[in-house]
Amino acid sequence: MDWIDTHSHLYSEEFRDDLSLVIQRARESGVSKIILPNIDQHSIAPMDELCKACPDVFYPTLGLHPTSVDEKYSEILDSMEKELDKPGIVAIGEVGLDFYWDVSKKHEQELAFARQLEWARDTGLPLIIHSRKSLEQILEMIKPRQNGNLKGVFHCYPGDIPQSKRITDLGFLLGIGGVVTFKNAGLAKVVQETDLSYIVLETDAPYLSPVPYRGQRNESSYIPLIGTKISEIKQLSTEEVARKTTQSAIKLFFNDGEPKMI
Repeated sequence: MDWIDTHSHLYSEEFRDDLSLVIQRARESGVSKIILPNIDQHSIAPMDELCKACPDVFYPTLGLHPTSVDEKYSEILDSMEKELDKPGIVAIGEVGLDFYWDVSKKHEQELAFARQLEWARDTGLPLIIHSRKSLEQILEMIKPRQNGNLKGVFHCYPGDIPQSKRITDLGFLLGIGGVVTFKNAGLAKVVQETDLSYIVLETDAPYLSPVPYRGQRNESSYIPLIGTKISEIKQLSTEEVARKTTQSAIKLFFNDGEPKMI
């Protein structure tokens, strides 16, 4: 089976000591491609370094995470925008809004997200959207801007069934990770009611490990655990889940082809 992890931060410090083993385990588990969402101006270099080291596995993105937005966000975006035409970028991400930790920069987050929505419209690149405690606000920002050229995935989907239908109606996908394996998480009902073609798999490593590794460091080799849980929920074979989620990920990020690497 061939799997794709559409959201993993393997360039982070948590993997400094055993990254080669983490990559080996991912390959052995059938994970053939790993999308690396960017966080801020400081994560670009380690992300690119990892992509150059393993160009057949890792794919870079470009974006400013909402929790990294501060009073200098505009300058940071100016600098990032110059990198948009760099070969190999497969998405604008990780971007969006986060009103869970701190709402003091709410306005700046909205301005930063609006600008990155324009990047996505202009380039045709998909969005990787972070929407913690902000799903309604994000939907309100996307809907009037959807001209048919916006697409992407709602990372670590946090909403309910009606919201998921609004997202898929807008042409976006749901990123489903380890939370789906948590007892009483509620995400299983959303997965059950969502057509598999609108679902892609992710780990968000090093965070949100699936059962039985909950509370430990997450890694890309756990993607099959997430896929197996989805197969149980939807009463499909694991092979079918692997095939369709991989197909959707390739269509979204690679336009049915392979990107030119950096």
